[in-house]
Amino acid sequence: MTDRYPDEPAAQHPVHPAAKSTTDPVIEPIVEHAAEGPAEDLSANPAEMRAHYRAEGLDESTLAPHPMEQFARWFKQAAQAAIAGMIYEPNAMVVSTADAAGRPSSRTVLMKQYDEQGFVFYTNYDSRKAQDLAANPYVSLLFPWHPMARQVIVTGTARRTGRDETAAYFRTRPHGSQLGAWASTQSSIICSRAELDATYEELTTRYPEGTQVPVPPHWGGFRIAPSAVEFWQGRENRLHDRLRYVAEPDGTWRVERLSP
Repeated sequence: MTDRYPDEPAAQHPVHPAAKSTTDPVIEPIVEHAAEGPAEDLSANPAEMRAHYRAEGLDESTLAPHPMEQFARWFKQAAQAAIAGMIYEPNAMVVSTADAAGRPSSRTVLMKQYDEQGFVFYTNYDSRKAQDLAANPYVSLLFPWHPMARQVIVTGTARRTGRDETAAYFRTRPHGSQLGAWASTQSSIICSRAELDATYEELTTRYPEGTQVPVPPHWGGFRIAPSAVEFWQGRENRLHDRLRYVAEPDGTWRVERLSP
């Protein structure tokens, strides 16, 4: 199974209702890329690749009281930017884990839900990321909304979703993606693409379109409960705004401004 499915449009993903805000800037292209020579010349010298950020700032007085409400505001704007063709898959996030020995790994997955309890994604429980989380539940998420000069960085703890919640989401997936969850032994070594395709074809015969595909027992979700959520807004001269919510023991959140 793979984490990203081209047959699952971002607009169909379950989304927490976004809070309305009158303080956030109107969505428009806010990154100007400097073209300082032919593309082949720039590719040979990444140091010459520069983007100039011209966005309005992010101020403490405009923040929502809860980080997930603030995320809802920004995610709504990212979704609007996707409709305008500025962003591809605004719910794509980089998930970084570390194994029991502290060796890190990262990959892009699709967020499928968010609420006050955190962020949810689904995967094969035998995959590398799931094995990492079984040994070390601490995780980082990164939403890279580059055309908006924005990032959201989450640190938190992962736990598995319940089987009822997993089954409810699995039923919303396209038929082919349901079969894909069975066909792939994610992160394991296989002999060839032909082997994978043959397994998938066998599954299409066993479970033709219109039949119910059982939820794989080795497949399910993770909910990331945040302990810190940073909202990063690009600014001119690399003097970016970075505001971070940090969870307090009493359940409240304090906000810190970080130097860029």
